[in-house]
Amino acid sequence: MDRKIRIGFVGVGGMGQAAHLRNYATLPECEVVALAELRPKLGEAVARKWNIPRVYPDAAALLENEKLDGIVASQPFDRHGSIIPPLYQAGIPVFTEKPLASSIEVGKRMLDALTQGGSWHMVGYHKRSDPATMAAKAEIERLKSTGELGRLRYVRITMPSGDWIAGGFNENVSSDEPYPSIPADTTGDEAYISFVNYYIHQVNLMRHLLGESYQVTYAEPSGVLLSVRSASGIAGVIEMTPFRTTLDWKETALIAFERGYLLLSLPAPVVHNRPGQLEIFSDPGDGKTPQTIHPQLPWIHAMRQQASNFIAAIKGEREPMCDATEALEDLKIARQYLNLINA
Repeated sequence: MDRKIRIGFVGVGGMGQAAHLRNYATLPECEVVALAELRPKLGEAVARKWNIPRVYPDAAALLENEKLDGIVASQPFDRHGSIIPPLYQAGIPVFTEKPLASSIEVGKRMLDALTQGGSWHMVGYHKRSDPATMAAKAEIERLKSTGELGRLRYVRITMPSGDWIAGGFNENVSSDEPYPSIPADTTGDEAYISFVNYYIHQVNLMRHLLGESYQVTYAEPSGVLLSVRSASGIAGVIEMTPFRTTLDWKETALIAFERGYLLLSLPAPVVHNRPGQLEIFSDPGDGKTPQTIHPQLPWIHAMRQQASNFIAAIKGEREPMCDATEALEDLKIARQYLNLINA
């Protein structure tokens, strides 16, 4: 496609503005042609700020009146089951925040509706789109292919709670309108909702770094650690808030080969213009000097790169970073973990 990609927004609340709209509205390869927002004053104010020509009271009106190439629907994940399937019927690509849904059952129903709609759904695991993660993933696959550092043996992800916003909401437009009342898809499973809200990013990142599926093998009763084993036998752990920070974000991932490692450091989720950092250590032996490399990465934050990746997928230039089918696997891993910790 030589022309700009036409994007419609469904919802422009806090994350809709800070994490998504501010990126799509300024990407040269696309244009946000319209938005739908249940809060009319908020919708009009946001449209004025970002020069979006048309505002609709709901998604149905948006789809009825606009010719779109893709939809960005930043909605609460425990409402995805009711809000997102009607969007599939337009037959165009859909992007949402993580996770796919608030339960495995709702996720399966969404996939059935997606199949009927005939398009695809990219789920917003933005950590995959951080320039540091993209560089790490490429290097992991290269090292697997060459074998120069031996076998991949271990992946450890550490995610302490901290200042995840990092000033990212400072420029948001707000209104005094009440938040729309939309019933939740599921009720009564607070532990599951809490886990997928806080740690589903790490559950997904583990599979991405391993490059294959995995199963949960152990859940530490305190809730700090879960252990996994991949399909080919690679060990992994996810450390969940072993400590907390108030003015920082300390998320890391260690990917260990037999003779070296990659150390990925990721910034706060809604930070602007700051990529993660990557350290690559190799000790090939045979008298060769070990070395540590710190690649210089572009000043692009993960949410903006994620928007570019969605546009590229719409154009057919790449696969979606994480489609809905894979995202359902994250919900299954979450259930495995909670079944073990409650056993």
